[in-house]
Amino acid sequence: MNSSKSNDATDSSCQGGNLDTTEEVKDELCPGFKDADTFVKYGLGAVLSATKASAGLPQSGDEYDFYRSFPGFQEFCESQGDKLLHCMSQIMQNHGCRSHIKDRDKLTGIEERFDLVVDSNDVILERAGILLDEADGVNRSQKPVMPVGFQPPKIVVSSWNRKGSSSGSRSETFRLLHAKNIARPQLKFKEKVDNSNTPFVPKIFIKPNSLKALPSYFTNKQIRKERPEDLDVPAALADFIHQQRTQEHVEDMFAHPYQYELDHLIVPESLLSKPEPQMYKPLAETNLTFVDSLEDLVTLNEKLCKSSEFAVDLEHHSYRSFLGLTCLMQVSTREEDFIIDTLELRSELYILNEAFTDPSIVKVFHGADSDIEWLQRDFGLYVVNLFDTHQASRALNLARHSLDHLLKHFCDVDSDKRYQLADWRIRPLPEEMIQYARSDTHYLLYIYDCVRAQLLDSNHGQPGLLQCVWNKSRDISLKKYLKPIYTEESYLELQRKQKKSFNTQQLTAFRLLFAWRDKLARQEDESTGYVLPTHMMIKISEELPKEPQGIIACCIPVPPLVRQQVNELHSLVQQAREMPLLKVRNHRCSPEVSLFGPHDETIRLSAPPKITLFQVALPILLHFIQLLFISPNDQRSMSVAQMKARRIIESFENPFRMYLPSADVHVNKNAKFDPSSKIFEISKRWKLQSVEQQQKELEAKKKIREEAKQQAKKASGNLVQLSFKFLKQSHIICCCFHRAKFSPCGSGRGAGCSVIKTSV
Repeated sequence: MNSSKSNDATDSSCQGGNLDTTEEVKDELCPGFKDADTFVKYGLGAVLSATKASAGLPQSGDEYDFYRSFPGFQEFCESQGDKLLHCMSQIMQNHGCRSHIKDRDKLTGIEERFDLVVDSNDVILERAGILLDEADGVNRSQKPVMPVGFQPPKIVVSSWNRKGSSSGSRSETFRLLHAKNIARPQLKFKEKVDNSNTPFVPKIFIKPNSLKALPSYFTNKQIRKERPEDLDVPAALADFIHQQRTQEHVEDMFAHPYQYELDHLIVPESLLSKPEPQMYKPLAETNLTFVDSLEDLVTLNEKLCKSSEFAVDLEHHSYRSFLGLTCLMQVSTREEDFIIDTLELRSELYILNEAFTDPSIVKVFHGADSDIEWLQRDFGLYVVNLFDTHQASRALNLARHSLDHLLKHFCDVDSDKRYQLADWRIRPLPEEMIQYARSDTHYLLYIYDCVRAQLLDSNHGQPGLLQCVWNKSRDISLKKYLKPIYTEESYLELQRKQKKSFNTQQLTAFRLLFAWRDKLARQEDESTGYVLPTHMMIKISEELPKEPQGIIACCIPVPPLVRQQVNELHSLVQQAREMPLLKVRNHRCSPEVSLFGPHDETIRLSAPPKITLFQVALPILLHFIQLLFISPNDQRSMSVAQMKARRIIESFENPFRMYLPSADVHVNKNAKFDPSSKIFEISKRWKLQSVEQQQKELEAKKKIREEAKQQAKKASGNLVQLSFKFLKQSHIICCCFHRAKFSPCGSGRGAGCSVIKTSV
């Protein structure tokens, strides 16, 4: 009995204890923590102790390498590292992030793990921010309350950004892939990009398949390394200096290396006969190889040398580079497709010259005008025996000449152009971009067969039209890349294209901004459109802002380099505002004046003079005096021949007299400041004139005009007096003297002074 009572007591006590513990658990925030403050204090202490422990570990370098040499330390590090990775993967999995942190490649494992940790931290911090907002009463995911019948505005998408469907379903919006914060591939190039303001010199130094040897200048390029005095100047300028020193032919520097081979290229009869189109293989059954190593590139070159034809296409990027970058090369044979990472193999692609310059192998391009220049600029590659399907399409007079149309017309394939505006610097490339790039060359060889057959059929089996396409393709192969060169007149071409009428201040600002943009773009290796777009440059030139904030207001959105260099831009605008402001005459754009000629410049430069009555009467008066005082004997003394010559001279009128300047021609000095006049280009070419000099010239003009007016008044008064004297002497005066009396003058001067009284 006693034992049973004791058991009951213990049971009751246990039950009471359990009730107390459950009540305590209900009151606790987390297991082992009563409230949030205790949890935060414990967390901070744990983080602090972990930080101190990590600081006590061996530092990276010699110390860590020394401890790493002991097997026990190495095993301990590996076991603890696996535990940490497992813990991190569990945390990431709990938050719905990618948690495959252990299964990574040894070469790129650290970078990929770091990216996973960064992404997971972003997700966790974003969720923490949302929870904190909800605790404060802010719900970002809640939709605003709309009144009944309210319809949200529809997003209007431009036609270029939509892909129509033949089935009548919804159109598909193009997706533009753009890489944010991508590492600039120019930084990894072995040979730095030459953006200097010097002409482009070919990069070739080995010439396979040559009929004429490569000039010694290209083969001895390594000599530049032995010239330390030329290391501070650009490569092209250093080569030019070396050519001047050695007195070699400078023409070899800028000549096409395969000019002789292309001029003597003969198209074989087999390529001028009608072919049997060879059907392309389906994409799923065709092997695709991504070439990003030197070994793969050598293997590809061997395969291309064994083939009789292959198709080529390039993907280019020009927004974040001054000259542009070739980011990808697609090559297709009848059996395989290849995609070459040209950013990775930029300095080794010259190997492909062995196949690209082989005259027995046909290289098929579509619209190769730009591709030929890009191959020369970036890789030193040249093409011999080219066939351009774009030229064939023009010869066939097809409805459209784009590759999309040819794919639809010959292959019944709808090309997917969603990635046409993508950033091809992205690495690694997404699968959809790889498939898009692959399709550009996969069908091109079949199109090559089809257009050749149609060219012969349209010309009744004669090869004349096909030969014409081969000749045009050869002319495209002869194109040479020309680097953009800045001159003092470069801005004029852009200004003419914009068809804007500027005054002297605006034109000066446009010229200074154009020079600043070109210089900064070359230094930073950015495109001019990235540094300062043309429409923003025109806006700044038209407005001429007085403050830096005004320059920012003219650029929406503001380019990064404009925001950094806004003070320098402001100084350029202030320099343009100090120019003397002259009124612009829009006579060329006026609807009243339909024609304009260069002879109108002299009329436009000076204002029309005011005609006075004296200027009209003076020639008549002088002619009358000449008739009075020149005796007719002068004409009688002249011989017959002299009189005939005089009549001929007097009767002759030069039909170009209105365009010829007179002997005392006066050119208005304001023409020196008119940008549209020739005088401005000759006398004040690219020189700014200060305001003080302009004021001095204006004061000198006023003095000259006042002196001229005074001299004209004196001369006119003298001429009038002389003319009236001559008229009085020659005029016949009939005087009748009725009385003539000499009477002493009342002036008191004596008898010698007398007055003659007459009556007429």
